[in-house]
Amino acid sequence: MSTTIENKVALITGANRGIGKAIVESFINHGAKKVYLAVRNTDSTKELEDKYGDKVVTLKADVSDTKSIQDLAKQANDVDIVVNNAGIGTPYATVGEDVEKDFMQQLQVNAFGFLRVANAFAKTLEDKKGALVQLNSVASIKIFPQLSTYSASKAASYSLTQGVRADLGAKGVSILSVHPGPIDTDMAAKAGFEGAAATSIVSEGIVKSLAEGDFHLFPDDMAKQFEGAYQGFAENIVLSD
Repeated sequence: MSTTIENKVALITGANRGIGKAIVESFINHGAKKVYLAVRNTDSTKELEDKYGDKVVTLKADVSDTKSIQDLAKQANDVDIVVNNAGIGTPYATVGEDVEKDFMQQLQVNAFGFLRVANAFAKTLEDKKGALVQLNSVASIKIFPQLSTYSASKAASYSLTQGVRADLGAKGVSILSVHPGPIDTDMAAKAGFEGAAATSIVSEGIVKSLAEGDFHLFPDDMAKQFEGAYQGFAENIVLSD
Protein backbone atom coordinates (compact mmCIF):
# COMPACT_ATOMS: atom_id res chain seq x y z
CA MET A 1 0.00 0.00 0.00
CA SER A 2 1.37 3.34 -1.05
CA THR A 3 1.48 6.26 1.39
CA THR A 4 2.44 9.76 0.30
CA ILE A 5 3.54 12.49 2.70
CA GLU A 6 1.89 15.44 0.98
CA ASN A 7 -0.95 16.99 2.98
CA LYS A 8 -0.70 14.32 5.69
CA VAL A 9 -0.55 14.68 9.47
CA ALA A 10 2.40 12.82 10.98
CA LEU A 11 3.73 12.09 14.45
CA ILE A 12 7.35 11.28 15.21
CA THR A 13 8.63 10.06 18.55
CA GLY A 14 12.12 11.23 19.50
CA ALA A 15 11.73 14.10 17.03
CA ASN A 16 14.14 16.54 18.63
CA ARG A 17 17.47 15.28 17.27
CA GLY A 18 19.31 12.80 15.08
CA ILE A 19 17.21 10.65 12.77
CA GLY A 20 13.96 11.91 14.29
CA LYS A 21 14.77 15.53 13.51
CA ALA A 22 15.77 14.56 9.95
CA ILE A 23 12.42 12.79 9.48
CA VAL A 24 10.58 15.92 10.59
CA GLU A 25 12.48 17.98 8.04
CA SER A 26 11.99 15.49 5.20
CA PHE A 27 8.27 15.16 5.89
CA ILE A 28 7.75 18.92 5.88
CA ASN A 29 9.87 19.29 2.74
CA HIS A 30 7.65 16.68 1.07
CA GLY A 31 4.48 18.55 1.92
CA ALA A 32 3.26 17.27 5.29
CA LYS A 33 0.41 19.41 6.60
CA LYS A 34 1.41 19.05 10.25
CA VAL A 35 4.01 17.10 12.23
CA TYR A 36 3.65 16.29 15.92
CA LEU A 37 6.99 16.29 17.73
CA ALA A 38 6.61 13.68 20.48
CA VAL A 39 9.46 14.13 22.97
CA ARG A 40 10.22 13.71 26.66
CA ASN A 41 11.61 17.23 27.01
CA THR A 42 9.29 19.74 25.37
CA ASP A 43 11.97 22.45 25.53
CA SER A 44 14.16 20.44 23.15
CA THR A 45 12.16 21.22 20.00
CA LYS A 46 12.49 25.00 20.06
CA GLU A 47 14.77 25.04 17.02
CA LEU A 48 12.22 23.10 14.96
CA GLU A 49 9.36 25.28 16.23
CA ASP A 50 11.26 28.45 15.27
CA LYS A 51 12.03 27.04 11.83
CA TYR A 52 8.64 25.57 10.92
CA GLY A 53 6.13 27.56 12.97
CA ASP A 54 2.63 26.13 13.08
CA LYS A 55 3.57 23.20 10.85
CA VAL A 56 4.93 21.49 13.99
CA VAL A 57 3.28 20.84 17.34
CA THR A 58 5.31 19.64 20.33
CA LEU A 59 3.73 17.04 22.61
CA LYS A 60 5.20 15.46 25.72
CA ALA A 61 5.63 11.70 25.41
CA ASP A 62 7.69 8.94 26.96
CA VAL A 63 7.62 5.60 25.10
CA SER A 64 8.68 3.79 28.28
CA ASP A 65 5.40 4.78 29.97
CA THR A 66 2.12 3.25 28.79
CA LYS A 67 -0.15 6.03 30.06
CA SER A 68 2.03 8.68 28.45
CA ILE A 69 1.62 7.03 25.05
CA GLN A 70 -2.10 6.46 25.52
CA ASP A 71 -2.48 10.17 26.36
CA LEU A 72 -0.39 11.03 23.30
CA ALA A 73 -2.72 9.05 21.03
CA LYS A 74 -5.73 10.91 22.43
CA GLN A 75 -4.09 14.28 21.75
CA ALA A 76 -2.91 13.36 18.25
CA ASN A 77 -6.05 11.59 17.05
CA ASP A 78 -5.84 13.08 13.56
CA VAL A 79 -2.59 11.41 12.50
CA ASP A 80 -2.16 9.64 9.17
CA ILE A 81 1.43 8.51 9.74
CA VAL A 82 3.14 7.51 12.98
CA VAL A 83 6.92 7.09 13.09
CA ASN A 84 8.27 5.42 16.21
CA ASN A 85 11.84 6.64 16.14
CA ALA A 86 12.52 6.98 19.88
CA GLY A 87 15.08 4.49 21.10
CA ILE A 88 18.18 4.02 23.18
CA GLY A 89 21.41 2.20 22.52
CA THR A 90 24.17 1.79 25.05
CA PRO A 91 27.37 -0.17 24.35
CA TYR A 92 27.09 -3.35 26.39
CA ALA A 93 28.39 -6.88 25.94
CA THR A 94 26.42 -10.04 26.71
CA VAL A 95 28.59 -10.93 29.70
CA GLY A 96 29.03 -8.13 32.18
CA GLU A 97 28.01 -6.60 35.46
CA ASP A 98 24.41 -5.33 35.54
CA VAL A 99 23.74 -6.71 32.04
CA GLU A 100 20.20 -7.71 33.06
CA LYS A 101 19.43 -4.17 34.17
CA ASP A 102 20.82 -2.73 30.95
CA PHE A 103 18.89 -5.21 28.78
CA MET A 104 15.64 -4.54 30.61
CA GLN A 105 16.04 -0.80 30.11
CA GLN A 106 16.64 -1.20 26.39
CA LEU A 107 13.71 -3.59 26.05
CA GLN A 108 11.46 -1.09 27.84
CA VAL A 109 12.23 1.61 25.29
CA ASN A 110 13.10 -0.22 22.07
CA ALA A 111 10.63 -3.13 22.16
CA PHE A 112 7.88 -2.35 24.67
CA GLY A 113 7.99 1.27 23.49
CA PHE A 114 7.04 0.23 19.98
CA LEU A 115 4.36 -2.10 21.33
CA ARG A 116 2.85 0.81 23.29
CA VAL A 117 2.87 3.11 20.26
CA ALA A 118 1.40 0.49 17.92
CA ASN A 119 -1.45 -0.35 20.29
CA ALA A 120 -2.23 3.24 21.24
CA PHE A 121 -2.50 4.42 17.62
CA ALA A 122 -3.95 1.26 16.06
CA LYS A 123 -7.57 2.42 15.86
CA THR A 124 -6.70 5.86 14.45
CA LEU A 125 -4.44 4.35 11.79
CA GLU A 126 -7.07 1.74 10.88
CA ASP A 127 -9.68 4.47 10.44
CA LYS A 128 -7.29 6.60 8.37
CA LYS A 129 -5.81 3.67 6.41
CA GLY A 130 -2.57 5.24 7.52
CA ALA A 131 1.01 4.12 8.03
CA LEU A 132 3.16 3.02 10.96
CA VAL A 133 6.95 3.23 10.69
CA GLN A 134 9.28 1.53 13.16
CA LEU A 135 12.98 2.40 13.38
CA ASN A 136 14.71 -0.93 13.83
CA SER A 137 18.34 -1.57 12.85
CA VAL A 138 20.65 -3.93 10.99
CA ALA A 139 21.45 -5.02 14.56
CA SER A 140 17.97 -6.59 14.65
CA ILE A 141 19.15 -9.35 12.29
CA LYS A 142 22.81 -9.65 13.35
CA ILE A 143 24.25 -9.28 16.82
CA PHE A 144 27.00 -6.74 17.30
CA PRO A 145 29.11 -7.92 20.25
CA GLN A 146 29.76 -4.42 21.59
CA LEU A 147 26.03 -3.71 21.32
CA SER A 148 24.68 -7.04 22.48
CA THR A 149 21.73 -5.91 24.57
CA TYR A 150 20.81 -3.27 22.00
CA SER A 151 20.90 -5.88 19.22
CA ALA A 152 18.66 -8.19 21.23
CA SER A 153 16.16 -5.41 21.99
CA LYS A 154 16.01 -4.47 18.31
CA ALA A 155 15.54 -8.12 17.33
CA ALA A 156 12.52 -8.10 19.64
CA SER A 157 11.16 -4.89 18.11
CA TYR A 158 11.64 -6.30 14.59
CA SER A 159 9.66 -9.42 15.53
CA LEU A 160 6.92 -7.19 16.94
CA THR A 161 6.96 -5.14 13.73
CA GLN A 162 6.25 -8.31 11.78
CA GLY A 163 3.41 -9.08 14.19
CA VAL A 164 1.94 -5.61 13.75
CA ARG A 165 2.14 -6.05 9.98
CA ALA A 166 0.05 -9.20 10.30
CA ASP A 167 -2.49 -7.53 12.60
CA LEU A 168 -2.81 -4.05 11.10
CA GLY A 169 -1.73 -4.72 7.53
CA ALA A 170 -4.90 -6.75 7.03
CA LYS A 171 -6.87 -3.67 8.12
CA GLY A 172 -5.32 -1.36 5.55
CA VAL A 173 -2.44 0.07 7.58
CA SER A 174 0.95 0.28 5.85
CA ILE A 175 3.85 -0.95 8.01
CA LEU A 176 7.47 -0.05 7.35
CA SER A 177 10.43 -1.58 9.21
CA VAL A 178 13.56 0.56 8.88
CA HIS A 179 16.98 -1.07 9.31
CA PRO A 180 19.82 1.47 9.18
CA GLY A 181 23.47 0.72 9.70
CA PRO A 182 25.63 3.25 11.57
CA ILE A 183 24.11 6.72 11.17
CA ASP A 184 25.70 10.01 12.18
CA THR A 185 24.05 10.30 15.60
CA ASP A 186 25.18 10.53 19.20
CA MET A 187 24.51 6.81 19.64
CA ALA A 188 26.80 5.84 16.75
CA ALA A 189 29.54 8.08 18.13
CA LYS A 190 29.29 6.45 21.57
CA ALA A 191 29.47 3.01 19.99
CA GLY A 192 32.66 3.98 18.16
CA PHE A 193 31.37 3.73 14.58
CA GLU A 194 33.29 5.80 12.04
CA GLY A 195 32.15 7.03 8.64
CA ALA A 196 28.49 6.90 9.64
CA ALA A 197 25.89 7.84 7.03
CA ALA A 198 23.92 11.08 7.12
CA THR A 199 20.57 11.10 8.91
CA SER A 200 18.90 12.39 5.71
CA ILE A 201 19.60 9.05 4.00
CA VAL A 202 17.22 7.44 6.47
CA SER A 203 14.57 10.16 6.39
CA GLU A 204 14.46 10.41 2.60
CA GLY A 205 14.47 6.61 2.37
CA ILE A 206 11.38 6.49 4.57
CA VAL A 207 9.53 8.91 2.27
CA LYS A 208 10.43 6.79 -0.77
CA SER A 209 9.65 3.44 0.85
CA LEU A 210 6.25 4.63 2.08
CA ALA A 211 5.40 5.77 -1.44
CA GLU A 212 6.46 2.40 -2.84
CA GLY A 213 4.59 0.40 -0.20
CA ASP A 214 7.67 -1.46 1.08
CA PHE A 215 7.87 -3.36 4.34
CA HIS A 216 11.68 -3.27 4.70
CA LEU A 217 14.01 -0.32 4.25
CA PHE A 218 17.80 -0.74 4.36
CA PRO A 219 18.76 2.88 3.66
CA ASP A 220 22.54 3.28 3.80
CA ASP A 221 25.49 1.52 2.18
CA MET A 222 26.21 -0.82 5.08
CA ALA A 223 22.53 -1.66 5.46
CA LYS A 224 22.25 -2.47 1.75
CA GLN A 225 24.95 -5.14 2.20
CA PHE A 226 22.69 -6.72 4.81
CA GLU A 227 19.73 -6.40 2.46
CA GLY A 228 21.54 -8.26 -0.31
CA ALA A 229 22.25 -11.21 1.96
CA TYR A 230 18.86 -11.13 3.70
CA GLN A 231 16.59 -10.52 0.72
CA GLY A 232 15.88 -14.15 -0.16
CA PHE A 233 14.95 -15.03 3.42
CA ALA A 234 12.83 -11.90 3.75
CA GLU A 235 10.88 -12.57 0.56
CA ASN A 236 10.38 -16.29 1.06
CA ILE A 237 9.92 -16.45 4.84
CA VAL A 238 9.26 -13.08 6.49
CA LEU A 239 6.89 -11.72 3.84
CA SER A 240 5.18 -14.99 2.92
CA ASP A 241 1.53 -15.01 3.94
